[in-house]
Amino acid sequence: VAKSAISKATEDGNDVVLIDTAGRMQNNVPLMKALAKLVTETRPDLVLFVCEALVGNDGMDQLTMFQKALTSGGHTRPIDGIVLTKFDTVSDKVGAALTLTHLTGVPIAFCGTGQKYNHLKPLSVPFVIQNLFS
Repeated sequence: VAKSAISKATEDGNDVVLIDTAGRMQNNVPLMKALAKLVTETRPDLVLFVCEALVGNDGMDQLTMFQKALTSGGHTRPIDGIVLTKFDTVSDKVGAALTLTHLTGVPIAFCGTGQKYNHLKPLSVPFVIQNLFS
């Protein structure tokens, strides 16, 4: 499906294709192998790890398993960024944002604040700092 979407987008003059892997569980080995194969075969320009902002420290375990699955499939490039969903519900709980970026050195590409594409927002550093010190 992904290869067909990329071919169709190229034919139609589009240079961006978003491939959503639909909530793969990091500890489900067959699904993660399929993800690694997808990344290896489609050679994306950008690989983003999507994580709920509410997940807390479990997010680091999820990210570690995700990156391990990618590299086991022959894809040597680590993820390029993180998307934190449900960021509008975290209030003072910004720990996932700090932990994931600090331990990986990977930036938060977007914060999800709703169900639509226009609800993907850049991370507000002042919001994070304000909530850390309030």
